[in-house]
Amino acid sequence: MTDLLLPADFFGFQSLLPEEEQKELVALREFLESEVKPRVNGAWAAAEFPHDLIPKFAEADIVGRSYDWDGRPRASRLFTGFQAMELSRVDPSMATFLGVHNGLAMGSIMVLGSEEQRQRWIPSMMRMETIGAFGLTEPEGGSDVARGMRTTARRDGDSWVLNGAKRWIGNGTFADVVVVFARDVDDDQVKTFVVEKDTPGFTATKIEDKFSLRTVQNADLTFTDCRIPAEDKLEDGNSFKDVNKVLKVTRGGVAWSGVGCQLGAYEVALAYAKERQQFGKPIGSFQLIQDLLARMLGNVTASLGMTVRISQLQEVDALRDDQASLAKSYVTARGRETVAWARELFGGNGIVLENDVIRYFADAEALYSYEGTRQMNTLIVGRSITGFSAFV
Repeated sequence: MTDLLLPADFFGFQSLLPEEEQKELVALREFLESEVKPRVNGAWAAAEFPHDLIPKFAEADIVGRSYDWDGRPRASRLFTGFQAMELSRVDPSMATFLGVHNGLAMGSIMVLGSEEQRQRWIPSMMRMETIGAFGLTEPEGGSDVARGMRTTARRDGDSWVLNGAKRWIGNGTFADVVVVFARDVDDDQVKTFVVEKDTPGFTATKIEDKFSLRTVQNADLTFTDCRIPAEDKLEDGNSFKDVNKVLKVTRGGVAWSGVGCQLGAYEVALAYAKERQQFGKPIGSFQLIQDLLARMLGNVTASLGMTVRISQLQEVDALRDDQASLAKSYVTARGRETVAWARELFGGNGIVLENDVIRYFADAEALYSYEGTRQMNTLIVGRSITGFSAFV
């Protein structure tokens, strides 16, 4: 099966997958190359989402491979990790769109919802007829949102009333359902709700002039006496510990996306190094260029090795929070190095969008920051290895 490996998979990690999952992964790769890649730069430049791709994603059977559903067993955690990598290798924005819908929104309902709630929302989300978003971060709360959440929920008869705001909500401008977290004014615990589009008191406004993951439609959400039915509170979403059940899984997914972003930048840099002529020779024949490429490949390989192990631990339900945090912080930090070296290799041509590398360069900044900053994730690791909490 070595003919199915990406050249940048230097140690052949993909070969750890069963043959059928390798073939499925290659089919996804071909779909992304033919259907998605030609659209990527135009959508990124315009900061617009290509909605016509959504039915194609559904037809490609990308969504829901992480879940046992409707008689179909889930794929291996390793496969879904490689799936995230392949998406980000072509376009980190598309990887983020699907990560929010498939991982954060659907994952919240699958993990925290009752069977009735799963049956109500998940089938249409699997078909991508209903698109999901995930409302956690707030205008004044990012890393400290667990203790400082200002969005409130108040029980009023057979309804809950939400007030507050969320920021940086991917898919927020067009999502049909948004998983929203709010602090219950009665017991001070964070509860989980599903708010449907067009609910009175709920508005979503696009964040303009964003220069990372430009295709992702991030929004400011506001809730003004937004009344939702009591049955739209997720049954098992009753504290921030419940939120963390979702985040632990998706944080590993972001690490895989960080690998894909690095891999995409490395691939375009390698191709350029073989084609670009200077002093009568391809620049790939120069020692300094080969040094850059070798350092980039080292980062990709180390990052891929760490994420493979994360997926293996997930497979046996043995992944710890500190392990997920170390992977996310390490991979996205190495990602910043890799994309910077790739842009350096291109010289002045590296700032032109048609050469792709500037898109990876910019998108790596968002991957570095969301799902927990490097600093907060390293403090989670630090608390684990020392026994002392350095959280302010």
